[in-house]
Amino acid sequence: VQLVESGGGSAQAGGSLRLSCATSESAYCVAWFRQAPGKEREGVAGIRTDSAAIDYADSARGRFTLSQDVAKNIVYLQMDNLKPEDTAMYYCAADSTASCTWPSDYTYWGQGTQVTVS
Repeated sequence: VQLVESGGGSAQAGGSLRLSCATSESAYCVAWFRQAPGKEREGVAGIRTDSAAIDYADSARGRFTLSQDVAKNIVYLQMDNLKPEDTAMYYCAADSTASCTWPSDYTYWGQGTQVTVS
């Protein structure tokens, strides 16, 4: 499975960005992770594509919204009310095993897209 991320960039605090993750084929689990300089990678949000069940990290809940376009194999992360602490490299990840769970069990990873909030 190949993943292509897009939509990163710069925003001011309180602004919005939408990230997209296009997968080359359908996957049971797709998620967004992020890693800021000097910090460990953390899960942001994940979706089970067959049931559309979504999980959010506490830092994302209420500000970020995960959605999917099943026909196009695209998962979107709408990020609103951005904060400077959201600044990080954001990675899309996917897994094709039926038993995959969030925030673990992701086999495939994208190259990342930078989000900078000032």
